[in-house]
Amino acid sequence: MSVETAPDAPASVVLGIETSCDETAAAVVIDGRLVRSNVVSSQVDLHARYGGVVPEIAGRAHERKITGIVAEAMVEAGVKRHDIDAVAATIGPGLIGALLVGVSAAKALALVWDVPFVGVSHLEAHLYASLLDEGEVEFPLATLLVSGGHTMLVAFRGHGEYEVMGSTLDDAAGEAFDKVARYLGLGYPGGPAIDAAAMEGDPEAIHFTRPMLDDGYDFSFSGLKTAVINHVRAHPDVATQDVAASFQAAVVDTLVHKARKAAAEIGATAVCLGGGVAANSLLRERMLDAAEADGIQALLPSRSMCTDNAAMVAAAGWWRLAREGPTPLDVGAYPSMGLPC
Repeated sequence: MSVETAPDAPASVVLGIETSCDETAAAVVIDGRLVRSNVVSSQVDLHARYGGVVPEIAGRAHERKITGIVAEAMVEAGVKRHDIDAVAATIGPGLIGALLVGVSAAKALALVWDVPFVGVSHLEAHLYASLLDEGEVEFPLATLLVSGGHTMLVAFRGHGEYEVMGSTLDDAAGEAFDKVARYLGLGYPGGPAIDAAAMEGDPEAIHFTRPMLDDGYDFSFSGLKTAVINHVRAHPDVATQDVAASFQAAVVDTLVHKARKAAAEIGATAVCLGGGVAANSLLRERMLDAAEADGIQALLPSRSMCTDNAAMVAAAGWWRLAREGPTPLDVGAYPSMGLPC
């Protein structure tokens, strides 16, 4: 195990931009860790009536907001254009139209300000969300990345050194939360809705199978989602809160079980959470309990760092710039981009 310290990086103050889905975000981060500002404009109200994100609406909203959000982040951080040493932006994965807004804005700023541009994977950025509140960290880390589009276990062996140990074979955890919440009439976004309803329910009222619990590190939540629907159809009088609590318990049990196994296998010093589902109350509680029982740390991002934000993009960009230098300005946007390993 090694303690990895910050390198003598060529850049110190990084402006981060995030527009991969339905949040328009900008942030200023110093030395990859000190968050000076983190401004996020959510589009939840725009998409709620449709029960999910509409790509065209998302892209147009980013176009309208990006300039103001960047300006707000810089004012809040107390920096001027000449203080910025690099501009980082999410280049994928995500919605192509949404990504292009942020990438284009970041390139334009980098070109005009004559500073490096850094393209960042949205998945890599989520790995750094749980590290922003930490000092030096001791690797390796077992990171559970859970969001609407992704569920994966990553062996985080050092800055820029990642190994995907397992990922979702169908529905991601967040996607399953959204679909179950929609079926139960709990609204959008589904994660917070299920979390709130579950607090009023009995997690042991219904036993749902924990999918692929002992089948390696991959995940599958499509069958669990179908089991919930079938149970409600067969028992129309069942309490919605009990369904939500029992479904949530099944998802969390699966996530925590596999994360603990992965941490033990790689000799992790800590287990980390990242992604929107990392804000789930039960998941955070269970992960803290599991880490304590296993004698390791649990690094949980603040709830504001769980959702898509630009501080994590700036942090990941700072480390990437230190290792690899600037990203060429002819780089594109990649909606299916994976985690760079």
